[in-house]
Amino acid sequence: MADDIFTRIEHVRTSDEVVQQVESLILDGVLRVGDRLPGERDLSRRLDVSRPILREAIKTLEQRGLLTSRHGGGTFIADVIGEIFSRPVRELIGRHRRATYDYLEYRREVEGFTAAFAAQRATTADTDLLTEIVDAMRVAHRDADFEREAALDVEFHNAVGEAAHNIILLHTLRSCYRLLSDGVFFNRALIFQFSGSGDRLLNQHIAIFEAILAGDSDKAKKSAEHHIEAVAHTLREAERANDWARVAGLRLQQRGKNGAAEPDNRKTRAAAK
Repeated sequence: MADDIFTRIEHVRTSDEVVQQVESLILDGVLRVGDRLPGERDLSRRLDVSRPILREAIKTLEQRGLLTSRHGGGTFIADVIGEIFSRPVRELIGRHRRATYDYLEYRREVEGFTAAFAAQRATTADTDLLTEIVDAMRVAHRDADFEREAALDVEFHNAVGEAAHNIILLHTLRSCYRLLSDGVFFNRALIFQFSGSGDRLLNQHIAIFEAILAGDSDKAKKSAEHHIEAVAHTLREAERANDWARVAGLRLQQRGKNGAAEPDNRKTRAAAK
């Protein structure tokens, strides 16, 4: 964890000031779910507060559900993203494919104006991060590392969401991507492995990235929308191809059970006549 994300508490040194600083770091997405806070001695030094004040602040943050402590393991950012849907609803969605395309329709609209905001608001740090991710995507694509590409896909969209600098968008999108990462809707690696789709998806991400770098909000919006439309199209094609393979396999299996040599037997009988 970078040394400079925590700043000295100025003026009145109270636990409320510490709470406010940590809450802001969580709200702005600087501290993410699972991030570990520095040890008590180190953090009190960085904040320039006494350890009793720090303990009181941590207790307040735990009571608010923002921090969680593990015995002997430290203090971590709690699961502040949470779940958009309850487990029964997530399982229900997973059993009905039409929900997948409603999800992608939702993402098309939201990610369109998110990319537009990012083109207008991205800082140098934002574009540096996006550059690192896109470079890593190129490497993963070159190496045909589909799982890595799929993981970087989520990181890319997360980074675009961060570059939009809208807190509500940031946390809404992170919740959406969690459902995607958990495989509620579809196997993302399947998309990258489908014939020719990897090249197209990489180029679509690069188009969004370049539009954001150029500050072209209209192009960024259209590129993001086109990307999600292409994902939906590729998913349909991949599912259809898998269904064809499944049916063909069943036919082959059934012929084997019934005796594939039957046509040859008919030829033998005809020759005997």
